[in-house]
Amino acid sequence: MIPVNEPLIGEKEIEYVNECLRTGWISSAGRFIEEFEEKWAAYCGMKYGIAMSNGTTALQAAVGCIGLEPGDKVIMPTVTIISCAQAIIYNGGIPILVDSDPRTWCMDVVQVREKVEAEIKRGDGKLKAIMPVHIYGHPVDMDPIRGLAEKYNLKIIEDAAEVHGAEYLTDRATATPQWKRCGGLGHISVFSFYANKLITTGEGGMVLTNDPACAEKARSLRNLCFLPHRRFYHTELGHNFRLTNMQAAIGLGQLERMEEIIAKKRWMGKAYTERLQGISGLQLPVEEPWAKQVYWMYGIVLNESTGLDAVQFAQKLKEKGVETRPFFLGMHEQPVFHDMGLFKDEKYPIAERIARQGLYLPSGLTLTEEQLDQVCNAVHKVLK
Repeated sequence: MIPVNEPLIGEKEIEYVNECLRTGWISSAGRFIEEFEEKWAAYCGMKYGIAMSNGTTALQAAVGCIGLEPGDKVIMPTVTIISCAQAIIYNGGIPILVDSDPRTWCMDVVQVREKVEAEIKRGDGKLKAIMPVHIYGHPVDMDPIRGLAEKYNLKIIEDAAEVHGAEYLTDRATATPQWKRCGGLGHISVFSFYANKLITTGEGGMVLTNDPACAEKARSLRNLCFLPHRRFYHTELGHNFRLTNMQAAIGLGQLERMEEIIAKKRWMGKAYTERLQGISGLQLPVEEPWAKQVYWMYGIVLNESTGLDAVQFAQKLKEKGVETRPFFLGMHEQPVFHDMGLFKDEKYPIAERIARQGLYLPSGLTLTEEQLDQVCNAVHKVLK
């Protein structure tokens, strides 16, 4: 069976972890944490990095940094991991959902503008932030979102968990457009370093920001809100969201060969597209002119004319030795949120369609060209 996604661990990661073991710096202090934070922040064009135990806790801390009051609102896509909505709700906020863009599968920025303007017109001052989530390796179109945030004094919480190293062309309407890395496009950004990400620490995450007060808040939330001048005395409730030095060592080793990792992912994406683009009834990933996508996962969406949905297609591929994974199910279709009185009767047709018709193919860094050919041959055979 060809697995969906396998991490690639190199000699440098092993060397760094062995150093942790030899020196005894195995917990939540040590040189690798600070180096990983500093170098990942710099790579993404941000000043401060705060390592977290995983992407979910990073989201929770990031939302906690913007100071939501009960009932404050954050606009986010319905298609994403549940952690995004959970982080907003945990911090007392209310998620306001938008549909997906039919080409990139990221949030529909036209709907973002409509929702922002409707909330501003309401006049209750409850809208506080926008949470763009870059999906499956392709950036959200950020310029419209950045413009809305500036106009209405909103924070941008950028979820960059799936776009390590991806780039976005900012300021396209000006004479000086420039490429910026995702994770460096908001007030605060969030990364996951789970085992299936381009860079992994096994479990792990990070918050990035240029705001020193926000960075200090994130560090405090990460470490039980201990006061720097008086330990075991607390004025706020925090969490144990710490990353270990050993995990950071793995991440730092991976960061040192980031360009190699991105090149492998972009090769994979282009190789899949070359082999699958002639198949009728199959929507493949795009790369908009303003984006350099990294194909975290190579997603495909089946047209209904094939007579198959994603579940049926996945089963047929599994019979041919190919693992797949389904697309995200929209937040508006999650029973747990209906039980909380959220999103009832809300409809997002693009999100609903890609959830039922979309899946992603094996996309790991260990994928060989021979395996990729086997996957494509299986897709051809099922859909011929």
